[in-house]
Amino acid sequence: MNFFRGVMGGQTAGPQPSGAETIQKLCDRVASSTLLEDRRDAVRALKSLSKKYRMEVGTQAMDHLINILQTDRSDSEILGYALDTLYNVISNDEEEEQDENAQKQADDLGTQFTEKFIQDPEHITLLLTLLEEFDFHVRWPGVKLLTALLKNQGVQVQGIILVSPMGVSRLMDLLADSREVIRNDGLLLLQQLTKGNAAIQKIVAFENAFERLLDIITEEGSSDGGIVVEDCLLLLLNLLKNNSSNQNFFKEGSYIQRMKPWFEVGDDNSGWSAQKVTNLHLMLQLVRVMVSPVNSPGATASCQKCMYQCGLLQQLCTILMATGVPADILTETINTVSEVIRGSQVNQDYFTSVNAPSNPPRPAIVVLLMSMVNERQPFVLRCAVLYCFQCFLYKNQKGQGEIVATLLPSTIDANSISAGQLLCGGLFSADSLSNWCAAVALAHTLQDNLTQKEQLLRVQLATSLGKPPVSLLQQCTNILSQGSKVQTRVGLLMLLCTWISNCPIAVTHFLHNQDNVPFLTAQISENLGEDERLVQGLCALLLGICIYYNDNSLENYTKEKLKQLIEKRIGKENFVEKLGFITKHELYSRAALKPQPIFPSPEQMLFDHEFTRLVKELEGLITKAVHKSSEEEKKEEEVKKTLEQHDNIVTQYKELIREQDVQIQELKEKVSSMTTQTEQLQATVSQQQSQIQQHKDQYNILKLKLGKENQSQSSQGDTQVNGLQTEELAQLREELEELRRQQKLLQTQLSEKDVQIDSLVSSMAMLSCSNDFNFYFLHPLFVLFHYTISSS
Repeated sequence: MNFFRGVMGGQTAGPQPSGAETIQKLCDRVASSTLLEDRRDAVRALKSLSKKYRMEVGTQAMDHLINILQTDRSDSEILGYALDTLYNVISNDEEEEQDENAQKQADDLGTQFTEKFIQDPEHITLLLTLLEEFDFHVRWPGVKLLTALLKNQGVQVQGIILVSPMGVSRLMDLLADSREVIRNDGLLLLQQLTKGNAAIQKIVAFENAFERLLDIITEEGSSDGGIVVEDCLLLLLNLLKNNSSNQNFFKEGSYIQRMKPWFEVGDDNSGWSAQKVTNLHLMLQLVRVMVSPVNSPGATASCQKCMYQCGLLQQLCTILMATGVPADILTETINTVSEVIRGSQVNQDYFTSVNAPSNPPRPAIVVLLMSMVNERQPFVLRCAVLYCFQCFLYKNQKGQGEIVATLLPSTIDANSISAGQLLCGGLFSADSLSNWCAAVALAHTLQDNLTQKEQLLRVQLATSLGKPPVSLLQQCTNILSQGSKVQTRVGLLMLLCTWISNCPIAVTHFLHNQDNVPFLTAQISENLGEDERLVQGLCALLLGICIYYNDNSLENYTKEKLKQLIEKRIGKENFVEKLGFITKHELYSRAALKPQPIFPSPEQMLFDHEFTRLVKELEGLITKAVHKSSEEEKKEEEVKKTLEQHDNIVTQYKELIREQDVQIQELKEKVSSMTTQTEQLQATVSQQQSQIQQHKDQYNILKLKLGKENQSQSSQGDTQVNGLQTEELAQLREELEELRRQQKLLQTQLSEKDVQIDSLVSSMAMLSCSNDFNFYFLHPLFVLFHYTISSS
């Protein structure tokens, strides 16, 4: 015991042993002591030294401590000391206020000791077994140790736990522990366990994790709860993010409905604690995980429908229009509502009906657009509003039409602010970010909607008093030619490219202005700086669209003349090179990744996600169109016309074949009906022949009877009997004649039916031959083959 007093700080005479020597002696004591009490005291001493002498304890004592865990299972106290010591050696969380190099060395040390511990997978299995102990002094340090191991070597430890029998189930039991400290640390353990491992995530979900976590969140006060709620939400995010199986399980288990009470925010929004902001932020992220654009469309649509039906969308819109909500929560709510309504017609229609609590009430869309074009609003909020507007219009032709209608002369209300007026105001304001956002928003009103592209050509703007109004298209090109900021010009060029693509009428309107083509060619042909290259590329794209979608209605700007202009003024190779500047821009790749506009700073806000898809679609087509000669185009047009003629011929014959098929079907039905009638007539004939034969037999019998009776009867009764027999014979003769007439009539009808059947069968044979001829000699491949042979 004197030895331990020395170790624990007691005064002894003579030189003091070094830390390494002390630890070595303690390790020897742990290995050699036969008394449990001595081993326990030695392990307690190692625990007290493990933080200060982390390297020495980890290097010399780890094997002895693991051996204690295996052999001294009956004593919870020594097990607790051993687990605490291992945790101090392996964990990197205890280091305080160290410089970067010292922290890196500490992290490396933790990783090194973790690798040593998990060299034998049985050590993890042993630890999982110890977690079944209910004793607090064993279970709690065991939870902390396993969490530290997962932090340092997550993938390897996950693999061991995954193959361990009932390994995940044992850890799930921690959530049911009545001691909050173990339950809460169990949450941290499960967070580390489920990171990036879909297989473990599925097992945890099917171990009733959603039910338990939602119960804990409710017990702790939902968004008003403490850090435990935050830990539960982080674990839910781990389980659901990028895991379609768990997302479907969450939806099918009706857990989305249980999320609605989280967002019931009261009227008094003045007291938002930092923890509440964090909790609500994570709750909004959880909603977004379920309706993320990266999920499969079917799963997203199903969750969107559920969120509308249970009232969750309505609750989010209430927060959206509430006052006193912190800016970051408002921004995340806007992003969340965006993805809940994206591509869902029912949800988009509901969002149209949402009004802000103002006097007079204004549509939520108008209120949000007012924030987007207001340069005093935070940048992230303006990005969120733009995303919300884009999601509202995504695959929503009805909504696109409503927005464009607010710009048309017949629908403008001078007494109210409309979405169209706000977009035009932003498009031509002095703030370049407002210009860009408004241009992108307008482009989304035209996305994949030819009708609205043509409708927007009708929009007229009054630029100044005393001057005639100009079209919106013309005003965009006027501002473009004035040499404004790069961000403004990029936004306008993206709008113009979206507007006139796949719309020959818009191309004609654009080319009708004599200044537009010279401006574009001048921009493309100049040697400008790095910042202007993107503008040059977009000008090349716009000019290429004017070629590709040109209907040659303007004599001065036909496809051929525009290509000649490019060849003379710019050069084909130079034009294609400038066009390629767009996709080579680093911000283009970033925008192409996801629909949500996320930019580090306003200056980097240059590309829209939907526009990158348009560029990808058109770049190759425009390059081919520019390189094609007029002769090649003529040949292609001739081939196109010939193919169209052949397609028309084939279509005609297909229609003829369909008609003949209908006729054949009708004839088949007639044949079937007549066959049935014939069978019925044959049955009737057979029946009547049988009746005739019966009458003949009766006639012969009566004839014989009459002969016999004439011989035997007396002369007195002859007259009466003979009179009676004569009447019967006459009646039988008449019936016999009538049956014969009916038999002849039926035989005649039967012959006629046979003739009709033969005629129908021959007609069907002729139609069948006609169909075979049409199939083999009028098939599109045969027509094309015949055309190729004849051409050559």
